[in-house]
Amino acid sequence: MKTYLGFILITAITLFSSCLYDNLEPEPLDPDNAEKISVDRFSADAGTLFIRDGSNGLPAPNESINFDLPPFITKGLGPNGEKVQYYNFDAQLLAPAPIYVLFREGENEPVEGQLNIIDVIPGDGAYNDFWRVKKVIVPFDYVANTVTSYVKILENGYSFEEANIIVNCPVVPEGSTTSMRYHASESVELNKGWYRGKLVFYFTFAEKEITVDISTSENPPVPLSDIFVTFNINVNEPGGGPPSGFVVETGTEQTHNIIQTLPEEDDYSPLWFVKVYDNADFNSVSDLSSVLNATILASGVALVNCPVVKVE
Repeated sequence: MKTYLGFILITAITLFSSCLYDNLEPEPLDPDNAEKISVDRFSADAGTLFIRDGSNGLPAPNESINFDLPPFITKGLGPNGEKVQYYNFDAQLLAPAPIYVLFREGENEPVEGQLNIIDVIPGDGAYNDFWRVKKVIVPFDYVANTVTSYVKILENGYSFEEANIIVNCPVVPEGSTTSMRYHASESVELNKGWYRGKLVFYFTFAEKEITVDISTSENPPVPLSDIFVTFNINVNEPGGGPPSGFVVETGTEQTHNIIQTLPEEDDYSPLWFVKVYDNADFNSVSDLSSVLNATILASGVALVNCPVVKVE
């Protein structure tokens, strides 16, 4: 009998302790000590124009990337012949991915100290450098970084508010660098975020605010602008296109790639709709007007993320 009663008592204590434990609030994660996710932008799943093949020198998986070095930085020309520089973050989707920004109920600013949350990284099918902001409403007593994944947002039953803002935030390996932004006030440092409970790093480019009309579509596409490029070997020839590299002025890195819009213009977008012109027209192309008279060999060959960071 004593053994039986003891078993019942131990079971009751165990159940009580378990219920008590289940009702405890989860501890917030410390971003400075959190596990970090591995990122590879150059795998066959993640890359389109930039895919590691063992001979092209692209960084290894999760190796930091210096985007100030070719082929990640390009000198082109603006619509009126301005000299421009832009980063190359490879091809992207039209549909933005969601990024979750937490707000306490009744407040208009994000929770201080809370890292933004994403649920896809390079290599995932729905990944995009372009993110549609989704506001997540949390209780007034919410502690920053208690929730670190989209699954936990759903489990807690938090409500969402749709925003009409799209941000350009390429996810990259820790330690990656860029040195230029269009506006001097923009930070070139890496931002930290959460991906399924692990730390992730990304850049932010804000040379132009990107807004979309959410009244007409559940997930509006990222706006586009045209870019006209030409390669050392034309796209309709063996070995032609991106692998052959852009045509440049002799002894320089200056291409005659022409962008349709600049960041100060209303219809500017860093997601470029790529049109390829005949390299025989290279010397006659110097601005938007002249490239429109060139022979276009292909249109819409890729949608590439190329934020403009300098205009002269």
